[in-house]
Amino acid sequence: MTVYFKAFDVGWLRIEADDDAIVRIDYSDQAEPSDDMTPVVEQCIRELSEYFKGERQNFDVKLNPEAGGTDFQQSVWKELRKIPYGETISYKTLAERISGSNYSRAVANANGKNPISIIIPCHRVIASNHTLGGYTGGLDKKKLLLDIEGQ
Repeated sequence: MTVYFKAFDVGWLRIEADDDAIVRIDYSDQAEPSDDMTPVVEQCIRELSEYFKGERQNFDVKLNPEAGGTDFQQSVWKELRKIPYGETISYKTLAERISGSNYSRAVANANGKNPISIIIPCHRVIASNHTLGGYTGGLDKKKLLLDIEGQ
């Protein structure tokens, strides 16, 4: 497992990868010593840099969020990847897409456990009343990401 720290517009990100895929991206308060950069981490950093410059809307780097999480959480994370760049949906709509019913709280909980922030766009999910709702990285970071995407 490779762990790499890199500063972006949203602050420090901790990027974790296995041999050929990103398994986790978390916010970090500060940088710590990084492992040697692998090709998949290098690709991830390049794509994130392009995203923050407004030059990338979709990510090509291979992801492996299945390394953890329940079947339900994984279904939420899979559905999150279908939300187009520059668009938002409500927790209720996301719940309806997954289960056909209103499990908004369960979806919000799974959303908050998203292991690959930004690339799996949990920041695109907002409350039904069009407020930001919550965000593991903090509402300031969620607002910045939505601003980058023109929301």
